[in-house]
Amino acid sequence: MRASRLLNRTLFDDPADAESASHRLLARGGFIRRIGSGIYAYSPMMWRTLRKVSQIVREEMDAAGGQELMLPIIQPMELWRESGRADGYLSAGIMFHLKDRKDAHLCLGPTHEEVITDFLRHTVDSYKQLPVTAYQIQNKYRDEFRPRFGLMRGREFIMKDAYSFDIDEAGLDVSYQAMRAAYIKIFERCGLTFVVVEADSGAIGGAASEEFMVTADTGEDALLTCSNCGYGANVERADSKLREGAPGGEPVEMHLESTPGITSVEMLTDFCKLPAARMIKTVLFEATYADGVKPVAVLIRGDQDVQPIKVTNALGCLDLVVASEQTVRSVTGAAPGYAGPVGIAAEVVVIADHSVEGMTNFLCGANQTDHHLLDVNFGRDVERPPLHDLRAAQPGDTCARCGTAELGGLRGIEVGHVFKLGRKYSEAMDATFTTKDGKRDTFVMGCYGIGVSRVAAAAVEQNHDDKGIVWPVPIAPYECVVIPMKMNDESVMQAAEKLYVELQRVGVEVVLDDRWGRPGPKMKDSELIGFPYRVICGRSLTDGNVEIERRADGTKELVPLAEAAGWLAERVEAERHGGVRTTS
Repeated sequence: MRASRLLNRTLFDDPADAESASHRLLARGGFIRRIGSGIYAYSPMMWRTLRKVSQIVREEMDAAGGQELMLPIIQPMELWRESGRADGYLSAGIMFHLKDRKDAHLCLGPTHEEVITDFLRHTVDSYKQLPVTAYQIQNKYRDEFRPRFGLMRGREFIMKDAYSFDIDEAGLDVSYQAMRAAYIKIFERCGLTFVVVEADSGAIGGAASEEFMVTADTGEDALLTCSNCGYGANVERADSKLREGAPGGEPVEMHLESTPGITSVEMLTDFCKLPAARMIKTVLFEATYADGVKPVAVLIRGDQDVQPIKVTNALGCLDLVVASEQTVRSVTGAAPGYAGPVGIAAEVVVIADHSVEGMTNFLCGANQTDHHLLDVNFGRDVERPPLHDLRAAQPGDTCARCGTAELGGLRGIEVGHVFKLGRKYSEAMDATFTTKDGKRDTFVMGCYGIGVSRVAAAAVEQNHDDKGIVWPVPIAPYECVVIPMKMNDESVMQAAEKLYVELQRVGVEVVLDDRWGRPGPKMKDSELIGFPYRVICGRSLTDGNVEIERRADGTKELVPLAEAAGWLAERVEAERHGGVRTTS
């Protein structure tokens, strides 16, 4: 491709709304253009990268036994009501939905579990047709409350979603592991460094799930990993070994303490000369269910923090938000900072983290402004609430898996997610097949997603410097750029043209920067765009050489012009297949 013909425009300044490296650099490099909030046009170069990612995905999915199909973007809302997910998605406000001219309720698919289940229940009737794994690569739509970070969190995005159907859980295990292995190959081939961690299943549901996270300091997700046993989890799911609490001793009589203006654990520690592990925090939320909103109180040891996703899962609610000051005053009769389980309003749903188990003579809010209760005991002063894992694990905690090493913290960008759905959708939608003994049974399902456009953005987050993007060769839009330094020098232009033709002949994807202008802006553009290799046709031609620079590490070599095409082809080919980048 000649740069003079390439439909691309680089920008000198960062977009005003850019909050991440990938957003800033993809926009400045001319790869994406904002059309509306969370909606982007892909330039030809961006589309080349997305096609490369898609092709890698397609090849590995096919090799793992997947069959590609295409499902409709517009979906009948009846299918979502049949699965039981309509209220949750509509309540959360993330689903684009509409009515047609016949008043039928439709939605733009944020995901396709319902549609694929409907397709299979009308296509597969016998165990002899199983197992089946089907996948598609297409656009998805989610009405994000706050679209941000460019392609990282948009309202329209490209996704590969696959679904496995098996006769039993043992079959699901095989399908799941096949997809997991395929994902590792996919991200290795894309040239990315990533980890595989345990994850929360979220709105998709299911018994187990894992996320594939591209590691980057700018990642949205916080991860915890153990260097000793290899355990890794998203903080939404992570568990850790609970530090021992402070002993409370034998129960003594509960009494009221005046604590004027003392509203936090830290303040109470100083004021009461009591360790935080002797306290119970009462965190108030508002939980949304299909039949309305209910106030919820979560009890947790004072030196621990609540993980809201775990609370949502424990309650089975559609949505969860921190309680408003009005709600706090209504259910406690006190200002915020003084909530506690003793005497809280009867309509409040009370649950507790396992960290409170066995605590005696603890301190908690008194539901009275400027007062706390001391020497409170479950079973005598307040009913013991149901216990769940509601605690947020932290870096530095001891790994619960091996019990010896500390958990380390990482930032990551989710690019893939695999789920064991089980019978969640097949039972809800009566999707069955005939078993070997002639009975009817429900499919056992798995779900496997990759954010294709997210992979491209994550690659930039992980591979950039102060000059611009540093594309991994396997997904770079072009592998090389040839820059003639003097456009008015016939010998320089002849050498550049000759090398351009030879590189195409040996299969290197190359751009010839034949634009008129000074070489400085061309050099800056090549660094911003992130071509893996740059060939400079300049003063070294007097000795019959060209200068070749590798973008990833800045190494430069003088190579004879006659050998340059073969030299580059050999190195590009070696990098096209990625490297082993997983740390899971």
